[in-house]
Amino acid sequence: MPYSDIITIEPGKRGGKPYIRCLRITVYDVLGYLASGMTYDEILEDFPHLTQTDILACLSYAADRERIRLTVNPCRRLEFWALHN
Repeated sequence: MPYSDIITIEPGKRGGKPYIRCLRITVYDVLGYLASGMTYDEILEDFPHLTQTDILACLSYAADRERIRLTVNPCRRLEFWALHN
């Protein structure tokens, strides 16, 4: 299932941040839980309406967003590197 069937962005909801369907749990919330060391099972236990597919959709969305960001302006990465080295 493509993440576009799961991830929604609406200007008036959740501050325009991408969120999961009608649950209003943002992609960034899920990524933060994973980054803090929570397992899929722990997240699913805390949020019983989430599914593993929802979590994977968040990861897929984040990967695509990063890929697009780097593709749109690859020189920005070089500028950042030059400024910090």
